[in-house]
Amino acid sequence: MNILLKVVLVMGLITPVFAATVPATKLSAELSAQIIESANVQATEKFEDFLTQLLSSTIISQQEALSAAIKKYQAKETLQDAELHQLQRLLGLYTRLKYGQDAMHMLAQLVAIPTFRVDGLEQHDNPQFHKMAAALAKIAQDFNLAFRNIDNRIFEVSIKGSSEEVVGIHAHADVVPVTPSLWILEDGTKLDPFKLTLIGDRMYGRGTEDDKNGIVVSLYAMKVIQEENIPLLRNFNLLIDTTEETSSEAIPYYFARNPTPNYNLALDGGYPVVIAEKGSGGVMSTFPVRVGQANESAKAEIVGITGGLAINQIPSASVATITSPDAAALVSTLNQWGSKFVTANGDNFSINAKATAFGLELTVKGISAHSSEPDSGVNPVSRMFAFIDYVQQQDPLFKFNHITDAAEYIATNWGLGFLGKHLGIDFSHDFMGPLTNSVTFIQIDDAILQVGVNLRIPVGRDVDNLKHDISQKLAIWQTASGVNVDFKIAVREPMYRNPEGQWVNALLDVATENLSMPREFGSSNGGTSVHNLPNGVQFGLAMPDEKYSGHNANEFKRVEQFLLDLQIITEMIVRIGQIPSLE
Repeated sequence: MNILLKVVLVMGLITPVFAATVPATKLSAELSAQIIESANVQATEKFEDFLTQLLSSTIISQQEALSAAIKKYQAKETLQDAELHQLQRLLGLYTRLKYGQDAMHMLAQLVAIPTFRVDGLEQHDNPQFHKMAAALAKIAQDFNLAFRNIDNRIFEVSIKGSSEEVVGIHAHADVVPVTPSLWILEDGTKLDPFKLTLIGDRMYGRGTEDDKNGIVVSLYAMKVIQEENIPLLRNFNLLIDTTEETSSEAIPYYFARNPTPNYNLALDGGYPVVIAEKGSGGVMSTFPVRVGQANESAKAEIVGITGGLAINQIPSASVATITSPDAAALVSTLNQWGSKFVTANGDNFSINAKATAFGLELTVKGISAHSSEPDSGVNPVSRMFAFIDYVQQQDPLFKFNHITDAAEYIATNWGLGFLGKHLGIDFSHDFMGPLTNSVTFIQIDDAILQVGVNLRIPVGRDVDNLKHDISQKLAIWQTASGVNVDFKIAVREPMYRNPEGQWVNALLDVATENLSMPREFGSSNGGTSVHNLPNGVQFGLAMPDEKYSGHNANEFKRVEQFLLDLQIITEMIVRIGQIPSLE
C-alpha cells in the first residue's frame, strides 16, 4: 500500500486529517519556489527519484521538518497530518517540473481546435467538437485514464478510488467566438486566436484562460497520480463540457444519464475557493426591422450595428454602418459631437466617424471584458447606443428606425452605468457585492434586431420578484415611448455555500498556501456549471486581483500561473482524494 494512503487511513483512526486551521508546519510558497528553481526532473525519473534529489540539496538539508517527512515517507513510516500535506505538495511540484512544458504543448494542441458555437449547428453535431473528442480520447489512452464520450455533449476522463464517492472536476472545451481583426497587440503584432502564441510570459489564444487550461492541468495531474500508483479514497471524474458558453444543456444531459457527483468543483472561476456565485440573467429585446422615417434634418440612416457576439461578452468596439447623401458633412458633425460626448462621460473611450465607399462608419472603442465584471472594462455597446440617442436628442440626424428605437431603449433604461440604477433595480449584498448589468449582445438580420443585457444578481432579492419588477418598469417605458419591442427576461437564483466542513477548508488551504493569499473564501460575479450541483464551488484558475482575459480579444494565460495551476490541481486531487471524510 502506498504510504500516502496508509498515513491517511492510520490517521483516520486517531484524529481528523484536516482541521480548518492552518497546519503548524507547512511547505511555504517561498520554499516551493526555491525547490522549483533548483530541482531538475528528467523525463525518466519518478517521484521517488525527485525526493532523493531533494534530500541531497542544500535547500532541503536546511529544512529539518521537511527532510524528516521525506525520510519517513521513504521508510514507509507513519506520517503526521502536516507531514502528509508536505508530501502532497511535493507531488504537485514534481508534476510541474516534469510535465510543465508538455502541458503547454497540449494547451496549444487544444487551442488550435476552434470550438466556438456555429449558428444553425448543434454543438454535438459540430465537427470541431468531434475533433476535440478524438484528441481527448487519445490523450486519455496515452495517460492510461478511462475516457467516455457521452454523445459528444460531455467528455469524461476518470481515475478510480476505493469507494463509491465521486468528486466532479468541471472544465469546458467550448469557447466564445472571436473577431480576428481585434486580435492585435499594442505594438501592432497580429495574433491568430486559434494558434497559441508565446510572447514573454503570456500564452495568447482563445481558450488559454477560459477554459482549456483547466482541462490540461487536470489531465496531467491525473496522469501523475495514475503512473505513480497513488491510491485514492474516492473517484474523480473530469467532466469536460461542450455548452458552458452557450445553452448549458450538456451538463443536465449528462446527469440525466449518469450519477451526480457528491462534490463538485469548477476550474472556471477564481482562486482561492469561491463559495458564492451571482445568479445570471438577461433581458433580450427584439425590435422588428422597420423602414427609416425621414424628417427635415434626418437624411442619414443607421443600417447596421455590431456588439458582443455572446451575451456574456463585452467587446472592445462597436461599429455602426450609416448611409448618407453627404457623408463628409456628417462625419464632421459626428466627430464634433462625439468629442463632447466622450469628455462629458469619463473620457475613457473614443468615438470616431469616417467616410467609406457606401457612406460612413461610426466606431466606439472601449475596453473589452467579461460581462460578469463590467467594472474591469469600458463598454462600447452601451456607449454606442447612448451616443446615437444623444445625437437624436440634439438634432435627429438619423432616420428613426429599429436601431434608433434600440438606442432610446438602452439610453433610457440602462444608460452608461452597470449597477441597474437607471432602471431602479440596484441593490447589493455585503459579501457578494452589487447587482450588475451589461449591454452586450447584438444580432441583426432582415427581420429583427436583438439586443441583450446581461444581469448578475447577488443574494438579497427574490428572483421572481426582481423579474416582475424589471418587466413592469420596461412595460411602463414601452407604453410611454410607443416603441415596438418584445422583451424576454430570464433570471436564475444565486449560489451561496456553507463555508464549513473538510471539503471547502481543505481546498482553501491548498490554494492560499500555494498562492500566498489571505485565508478567505471568495464570491464570484460569474456562474459556472456547478451552480446547482451538490457542494459545488469554484477552485481557480484565475487570480482575483488580476483582470480576467477570458472572452476578450487577445485572451492570454501567464506561463507562471499556468504552471502554478498544474502544481495546485495535482496537490488538490491527492489531498481531497485522501481525506477520510469530506463532511
